[in-house]
Amino acid sequence: MAIRQIIHAPNTILSTPSESVTNPLDASVTRLIADMKDTVIALNGLGLAAPQVGAPFRVIVINHNGKPFAVINPIIKWSSEGTSILEEGCLSVPNYFVKIARPNKIIISGINEKGEAFETKAKDLLAKIFQHETDHTNGILISDYGEKRILL
Repeated sequence: MAIRQIIHAPNTILSTPSESVTNPLDASVTRLIADMKDTVIALNGLGLAAPQVGAPFRVIVINHNGKPFAVINPIIKWSSEGTSILEEGCLSVPNYFVKIARPNKIIISGINEKGEAFETKAKDLLAKIFQHETDHTNGILISDYGEKRILL
């Protein structure tokens, strides 16, 4: 497929909640997902959301353990009370890192690449990746959280 250019902040597409995907098997969605997988792999990212490549849709790609997979219309249905802090970076906010306290465990639902509804549990780093990428689909960036540390 293709490696897409990453949109950098400030850009209104990154701060605007994304649109739900109505036809997950549409060729344009399939192409978007394939391109997002190529892009996240090429950039050694842990995840990528459609707004980061200029597409205003609720689609995320998670690159965990070297096997990228997509979630369409992700919704975090439950999150644990227990949290931990991770210093997060973002492809759309280069050289900018923020310590963010997020729940350690979540349940996320959505639609997979086959157009099937699913729900899964995630913990630790995977839970944080899901939360970070889902934030993007809600128009939230790491720069919207607390204190920052900029690397020069």
